[in-house]
Amino acid sequence: MSNGNEFTLLKQRRFLPFFITQFLGAFNDNVFKNALIILIAFQAAATDPARANLLINLCAGLFVLPFFLFSATAGQLSDKYEKSRYIRWVKLLEIIIMIGAAAGFILHNVSLLIGLLFLMGWQSTLFGPVKYSIMPQHLKPEELVGGNAWIEMGTNMAILLGTLLGGLLIAQQQGAAWVAGAVVVLAVLGYLSSRAIPQAPPAAPDLKINWNPATETWRILKFTYQNFTVFQSVLGISWFWFVGSVYLAQLPNFTKLILGGGEHVVTLLLMLFAIGIGIGSLLCERLSGRMVEIGLVPFGSIGLTVFGVDLFFAAPAPPAAGAELLGMLAFLAQAGSGRVVADIVLIGIFGGIFIVPLYALVQQRSDPAHLSRVIAGNNVLNAIFMVAAALIAVLLLDQGLSIPQLLLVMAIFNAAVAVYIFTLVPEFLMRFIVWILVNIGYRLKARGLEHIPDEGPAVVVCNHVSYMDALVVIGCCRRPIRFVMDHQIFRIPLLSFVFRTAGAVPIASARENPEILDRAYDRVAHYLADGEVVGIFPEGRLSQDGEIGLFKTGIERIIQRTPVPVIPMALRGLWGSFFSRRYGKVMGAFPRRFWSRIELVVGEPVPPERATSALLRERVVELRGDRP
Repeated sequence: MSNGNEFTLLKQRRFLPFFITQFLGAFNDNVFKNALIILIAFQAAATDPARANLLINLCAGLFVLPFFLFSATAGQLSDKYEKSRYIRWVKLLEIIIMIGAAAGFILHNVSLLIGLLFLMGWQSTLFGPVKYSIMPQHLKPEELVGGNAWIEMGTNMAILLGTLLGGLLIAQQQGAAWVAGAVVVLAVLGYLSSRAIPQAPPAAPDLKINWNPATETWRILKFTYQNFTVFQSVLGISWFWFVGSVYLAQLPNFTKLILGGGEHVVTLLLMLFAIGIGIGSLLCERLSGRMVEIGLVPFGSIGLTVFGVDLFFAAPAPPAAGAELLGMLAFLAQAGSGRVVADIVLIGIFGGIFIVPLYALVQQRSDPAHLSRVIAGNNVLNAIFMVAAALIAVLLLDQGLSIPQLLLVMAIFNAAVAVYIFTLVPEFLMRFIVWILVNIGYRLKARGLEHIPDEGPAVVVCNHVSYMDALVVIGCCRRPIRFVMDHQIFRIPLLSFVFRTAGAVPIASARENPEILDRAYDRVAHYLADGEVVGIFPEGRLSQDGEIGLFKTGIERIIQRTPVPVIPMALRGLWGSFFSRRYGKVMGAFPRRFWSRIELVVGEPVPPERATSALLRERVVELRGDRP
């Protein structure tokens, strides 16, 4: 695999200036928004509390409204124009809006500030599609997970820190002036950092802009639906924002009414939640092996449900009426607080694990010419889901549910939605099973994966040591691999679901069942004609002694019918595992090794005119070396 990890991206000009730009944008949004809300709360509440509540809720609605109105236009603009220049236009717009906001804070003109908050939501809407569509142009496929991890971590930390700074500044003497200076300085810094973003050519320079937001929004939603896996991923992202918005909205009252904590405890829990999402996002890089591993999505969903349910049981009885609110240290010293804190952090961690692969999958599987518009459709659905979450939460609380009961309902809903999505797109569940089986049983290292082309047909050939071989290769490779395998292995319980979902091809010998054999060759030819990758174990059976047997001529028959490059690869370290024949019958003895080191080594492609059985076996033997 490529050298480095997600931290090396922060040293690269192709990522760091963009990361700083988007971080400062989210940071500035929340400095402005929270300072405005506090200003309203103290200025308007002193004379008319009802009006203050109305204005605060109006602020929340006005900031989200542009995502409904302008996301479709933003997606088109991001696809049509060179992206680094487009980002600079958007950041210049932020400076203009923040200069107006500075005047509004200094003059204490709440009406002006509320209008500018709507414009700030519009500016954020314009930035939304390019935020995710520029990354595939600057990052390698194996860097997408790391890039998305940093963006999710940075966004959540920017929201938290911006909220804290906005509240801190507006509370100072001459606080309005401090906020006015801060929002302008942050906007200017964001523009300066955007000037260092490398160019990203337009995806659709000839696109004709449809300025009608209603028709274009409907159009991009239909377009997003065309790729079923991408659409289900978008629904998964929107569902995350549904659940996350409920947790964040209820956390202040949960802290005050259930935990008996004061403002500092709210800040602590918000910070822990954001840190958890950051940790989970960055963990994706390590857990996925630097590839878009959608098997992590069910893992994240399970964690969200388990610790969401546990938070309900960890919640203490509400404090007595009139009891003094606890400070941070007093709260942490209470019995049971550690469990609540752990649940909040773990919900954040598994949320990060859930969301990062979904964003990376949308980027990887979408047509590059339409990616910004797909992201725009995602932003529209996110806004719809968050508004629906707020309405449902209000309705359930109005029906008499307590806040812990509401959070329990969200955890149960999460489990139900996960089952629904994974039933519709079994690839998620299949990859999860593969990820669990491979990572629990082995410590896997892969080298040379860059030799597998990102697109176009190819055949991979590999030595056959154990029943886990196909799963190990599938788990390592970014592209789906359609393995040809013995029909009896194909029918093994549990593994059969994985193989069917992965599009594996059952095969039998001509003596055993010639019809299965002919169907297998026809299906392989069909896969290759469609530009897919097919996997073959040319030995035709599991190794009896750990050595690589003769390669059968079936691989030559495949290449003669459909000439494509053949990529040799070798598995090391699987001989002697529970799934090999080292000790006689496969899975016939008690496992003697756990979490052993194994390796997949991929060699350079062999052109079809040279791809003989003998040459391919020679290459695989060289790749495997002395470690069976």
